[in-house]
Amino acid sequence: MTTSQTLPAVKRLSPNTAAWAIFALAVGGFGIGTTEFAMMGLLPNVAAGLGVSIPDAGHVISAYALGVVIGAPLLVAISAKWPRKALALALMGLFTLGNLSSFFAQDYSTLLVTRFVAGLPHGAYFGVAAVLAASMVAPTKRGRAIAMVMMGLSVANVLGVPLATLVGQQFGWRLMFIMVAIIGMVTMAAIAKFIPAQKAHPDASLRRELSALRRGQVWLTLLVGVVGFGGFFAVYTYVANTMTDVAGFAADFLPVIVGLYGLGMVAGGFVGGKLADWSVMGSIYAVMSFIAVTLVIYALGVHIQWLALVMIFIIGASGSMLVPSLQTRLLDVSPGAPTLASSLNHSALNMANALGAFVGGLVITWGWGFTAPALVGAVLAVLGLLIALGSGLLDKRKAAAGIQ
Repeated sequence: MTTSQTLPAVKRLSPNTAAWAIFALAVGGFGIGTTEFAMMGLLPNVAAGLGVSIPDAGHVISAYALGVVIGAPLLVAISAKWPRKALALALMGLFTLGNLSSFFAQDYSTLLVTRFVAGLPHGAYFGVAAVLAASMVAPTKRGRAIAMVMMGLSVANVLGVPLATLVGQQFGWRLMFIMVAIIGMVTMAAIAKFIPAQKAHPDASLRRELSALRRGQVWLTLLVGVVGFGGFFAVYTYVANTMTDVAGFAADFLPVIVGLYGLGMVAGGFVGGKLADWSVMGSIYAVMSFIAVTLVIYALGVHIQWLALVMIFIIGASGSMLVPSLQTRLLDVSPGAPTLASSLNHSALNMANALGAFVGGLVITWGWGFTAPALVGAVLAVLGLLIALGSGLLDKRKAAAGIQ
């Protein structure tokens, strides 16, 4: 059974109409990327505003990531019989409300709770958006369609995150949540206008979606994301302090730095989509290797300002290149349950986010310095590569044995 046969049917769209539909979904990714990554650039401001340490402020990021981890399977499971358009609208509505609640949080504990709530719809939204996008195009263009949805996340790091960082530094970090809430409302309007209405899959059920969890290759692919991306997020969580304390940049230059990271994500998204359509597993092997090398170079050379800027761009590109392949791989190994499997990819990546923030804060607390998370991350990337190689080997053995 091919993956395209398991996706929910949608009204046949012209290329132009499909492009607008995918754009509508990408706008939601823009809002999600802004709220997720702007917190990293504003971490010193959050710590000062709440009167907590930098590592403690990093737990706010972990709380959001934990919300994604729990919310993706939970929300997809309970909405298994919902039409996909209605689900996308509901998830973006919850995301908008979660960010508004973060704006009004007045203390550290309350902010932890509100960031957890805001993270709940994150993974489920991207999972539904990826399935919708893949169902609107030819099977040979699935990787690029998924990459275009994820491009909203990348563009957020070029436009949304630098703007939110600048506004947060000048006028208060809480205003970032208002910006994101407005983006959420725009997304809901765009989805309502451009995404065609469709009925839920006739066989949709909680049991059908949960069938993805019985497949070993689904878990291996998720593990690649958790382990391989852990070090990537360990670096980016503490990028503000690394760039000011180690590279020696002024704090008001941080919007430019996160903008470079975002440009790298955009470039990596374009490349990653094409790589996924070329070879899903081949691209995972190549990109995981590239991430490991990149993080080592970053750790060794971040004190050189021009090299630090180059490596921030490359780190952004390397991470973004991997996402379309992981997303497509999950669609391939979960026939009959694409929505849950696709959503779990973002649970995995945000488990990596939480892991990265924790490990990065841990080695910093131990006094190893702000470059230590990158070296730990390189080790994690190699472990992720080994898991991916094991998954690919299992595929070859099953193919040789004639097992579907």
